[in-house]
Amino acid sequence: MTTPALTTMSMTGVRKAAIMLVQFGKEQSAQIMSQMSEKEVEMISAEIARLGKLEPTQVDDVMDEFYAMATTRYAGSGGMDYARELLEASLGKDRAALILDRLEASMNDIPFNFLSHADPRQLLSYVQHEHPQTIALVLAHIPSALASSILAGLPIEVQTEVAHRIAVMDRTSPEIIRQVEQALQRKLSSVLQPDELSTVGGLQPLVDIINRADRTTERLILEALDARSPELAEEIRRRMFMFEDIINLEDRAIQLVLRQVEPADLATALKGVPDTVRDKVTKNLSERGRENLLEEIDLLGPVKVKMVEEAQAKIVSVIRSLEDSGQIEVQRGGEADELIA
Repeated sequence: MTTPALTTMSMTGVRKAAIMLVQFGKEQSAQIMSQMSEKEVEMISAEIARLGKLEPTQVDDVMDEFYAMATTRYAGSGGMDYARELLEASLGKDRAALILDRLEASMNDIPFNFLSHADPRQLLSYVQHEHPQTIALVLAHIPSALASSILAGLPIEVQTEVAHRIAVMDRTSPEIIRQVEQALQRKLSSVLQPDELSTVGGLQPLVDIINRADRTTERLILEALDARSPELAEEIRRRMFMFEDIINLEDRAIQLVLRQVEPADLATALKGVPDTVRDKVTKNLSERGRENLLEEIDLLGPVKVKMVEEAQAKIVSVIRSLEDSGQIEVQRGGEADELIA
């Protein structure tokens, strides 16, 4: 069965990284992965194994997004020159030239690009008194780490309004975006350095922002959204922790989860998942429990994707409940808490 093509907006960061590494080739990818943690290597390797056949447009979109990020992030260290070197080293001059042509044309049209290096405190002081729709429009365009800092600094009632507007935002007129961008650029022109002046919204940008926020801000936003739009809050929660992320839980946490999960749901949820996910679960079962689970998975036969997703959603719901009660900890934003001896 052919899997529908995903847009880059709907892809996870791990999937984008996997696509990018496959394009770089074995040698280049190996050098990059040697700089990663063991957990990162395991996650990306599992995603590479799941990739299957990719549409050329998917690959192009992911690569263009990566090099656009590299150009913006390292502007002070070479800008387009840096991106050109990176492209040529990984893809060769011919392929690099094609992507650079598209990149140079598109970089001029990226909304709010001048805010990439803005001080969060300065930006907050200028946008906090704007209309929530204006704030939402800005946060949906800027990097998620910067947007998270701004969102956390807003009053809770404004946070809720802005978060809701980001989530339900679909398409915005380019003219409106241009007007807001120009107005904000005029306001910030006195505080930004000269070299810094240079289909948005939806659930995923909001999820990215909340994932980078602290736990208190996250809880306040989701509780407020629960009151305003329970379905929207539930969809955001679902996207914040994917079933495959179970490999990042500690063994003790997985054991607590398994005690509250029906064996039939667990067997269905593990149907067709990567070996890394299945192994993480089965190693936290007794030998007899592991044998029974694997036997039940085999006896299931072909299972509809919808049934698998529903079973996985039940388990994710258990994980969230245990986290909310403080019984387990789920890391967010790729940052682990420091330990005190």
